[in-house]
Amino acid sequence: MTRYARPKTLDEALALLGEGAWRVVAGATDFYPALGNSPIRDDVLDINAIGELRGIGETETHVVIGARTSWTEVRKADLPPAFDALKQAAREVGSVQIQNVASVAGNLCNASPAADGVPALMVLGAEVELRSLRGTRYLALAEFILGNRRTALRPDEMVTAVRVPRSVTGGRSAFVKLGARRYLVISIAMAAARVTLAGDGMIGTAAVAVGACSAVAQRLRALEAELSGRRPDEIERIVAQMALNELSPIDDVRGSADYRRAAVREIVARAVLAAADDPSRRVAA
Repeated sequence: MTRYARPKTLDEALALLGEGAWRVVAGATDFYPALGNSPIRDDVLDINAIGELRGIGETETHVVIGARTSWTEVRKADLPPAFDALKQAAREVGSVQIQNVASVAGNLCNASPAADGVPALMVLGAEVELRSLRGTRYLALAEFILGNRRTALRPDEMVTAVRVPRSVTGGRSAFVKLGARRYLVISIAMAAARVTLAGDGMIGTAAVAVGACSAVAQRLRALEAELSGRRPDEIERIVAQMALNELSPIDDVRGSADYRRAAVREIVARAVLAAADDPSRRVAA
């Protein structure tokens, strides 16, 4: 017989995780639909009563997004322009009803290659806070998501927060998603970019990440290095010339690998241009 628990404190939740395997759920917007007509076979640990896991706050070193924080809360939060990509991605997570209950941590733990929140968090240098009775550890997002539906989460651990270093919250960011329709669609490809401009108008730093074109969303490090020190009006030419070897798109029902390779250049260019604040290509926050 499966068990269901709804602890009211983090300590209670960690104690239960220390006793055996549980499926941790918050919004459960992926968990229940995935069951279809099958019965629940996992012991379910519902964390929705743990108030300390919800909300966005700051420490001296990080902006901290609680694991239970919904995408609607992210979208409405008073955050600097560097978080615009994350807020734009929040609008793309299913319907408004899903955004109201789906959690940031759930999007990461689900580890879908097409998870909308991942590229936007990657360009912010986000790390995942993992806690268990044994202690707390922090993993960069790229180290936490290991592959399609695979994470580095241990059986006795749970994600308690996503942390963004305050040192990388400068500049502006943008998110562009390509899908078969405007709403309620899984990405064919998506890109997030964060750009800081130097005093002379040149690109100071650039961070670019692409999702749905690899088993795990990827930072485009070679492109980032090439963009540094360049003029914003060079962005499209530079993106067009780069090999983008970090990506390994596949053929599936949403699009072919060749289509993704061609399309991703356009959406990367749009995201970087918007993050560089080119008014002709700006993406609304």
